[in-house]
Amino acid sequence: MDRVQLLLIGLPLFLFCSDILNLFSPPPPSKPLPAKPIHQHPPIQQTLDLPIQQSIGGGVGYGNTITINFCSSCSYRGNAVTMSKMLETSFPGIEVILENYPAPLPKRLLSKVVPVFQVGVMGIVMAGEQIFPRLGFVTPPAFYFTMRQNRFGTIATAWLLGNALQSFLQSSGAFEVILNDELIFSKLKEKRFPSEFELKDIVGKRLSNSRIVDGRGAGVLWS
Repeated sequence: MDRVQLLLIGLPLFLFCSDILNLFSPPPPSKPLPAKPIHQHPPIQQTLDLPIQQSIGGGVGYGNTITINFCSSCSYRGNAVTMSKMLETSFPGIEVILENYPAPLPKRLLSKVVPVFQVGVMGIVMAGEQIFPRLGFVTPPAFYFTMRQNRFGTIATAWLLGNALQSFLQSSGAFEVILNDELIFSKLKEKRFPSEFELKDIVGKRLSNSRIVDGRGAGVLWS
């Protein structure tokens, strides 16, 4: 085989091996955040009444966490970032976490077989005359000569169809919104994206209900 054939076969093999390593290798450890300098301030004397305690508590969303699990291979990151900015603006102090929602494990494992098919097609097209005799075939099969007549078209078709199939197998189609470990919207169930107004209304109602419950508990405690 010449250099072009080696390049066409070696590049997909390298990409396939890198995918396998990324699938089974543990995620890299997160970098520790730099320590913030501690500024000592002189103590300030103030009365500890209820209004001051409420002002120290923070914004409307203080102490609450929203997790948006989205399908990164479906190009949903833009929608997730837009929703995150809207929630942080509408509910100051709330923490929004963006995470990838992977496809099921069988689909992810099946997607790793697609590069093997692509490499096999390219190998047969470029070096079938050397491969088939080593497999015990006296003469190559008839389909080999059909593929050989239009080798570049066969390789391009296998590459494009394989990439489309791999993208389909790696996608989950998810856009799940979780507020404090409670699922408040699921694209997998609703089969649609939430609008900004809808998601803002859902989060606002949940936060107001939690504040009412906390207020009742505080009233019982202070009484």
